[in-house]
Amino acid sequence: MNKILLPAALAAALAATAFAPTAQAANSGTITFSGKVLADTCVISVNGGSTVVLPTVMTGAFGAAVGNTAGTTPSFSIALSGCDNNTTSAQMAFNGANIDGLTGNLKNTAASGSNVQVQLLDSSNNVINTSTGTNAPSIAVSSGAGSTSLKAQYISTSTTTTAGLVSSSVGFTLTYL
Repeated sequence: MNKILLPAALAAALAATAFAPTAQAANSGTITFSGKVLADTCVISVNGGSTVVLPTVMTGAFGAAVGNTAGTTPSFSIALSGCDNNTTSAQMAFNGANIDGLTGNLKNTAASGSNVQVQLLDSSNNVINTSTGTNAPSIAVSSGAGSTSLKAQYISTSTTTTAGLVSSSVGFTLTYL
């Protein structure tokens, strides 16, 4: 008889809890969205053209160590104009096959090239790593215009820098905010 009462009592207890009120918390919230739709991109100008000429330097300027630099250019500018008036800044990111993934410098692509690379610097002389984007400038934009200054310099890739030509290029994109 005990064997029959125990399952019946258990079934009755389970049925009673199934109909018992459950405690529920009621919370609500709001998600607010904001954004910007900008007119097409700004007009970009590099020093009024697109070529930055590095100064001529002698091989002895590099000493005998990898990573020594020479021939820093005067500042050159990346200028934006004709931007949507709601644009507040533009973040630079670099791209292209000439970026050395290890150093972040630009490979020398001249056929009779020297064993140097081109290194970019921001307006505060911080080295820009074009591979990772470290120190890549953000251009403040106001009333549809803005600019930033950069510098370029040679950097040795060998303990013996040789004479030769230097040529490189790098693409960049701007993300407008």
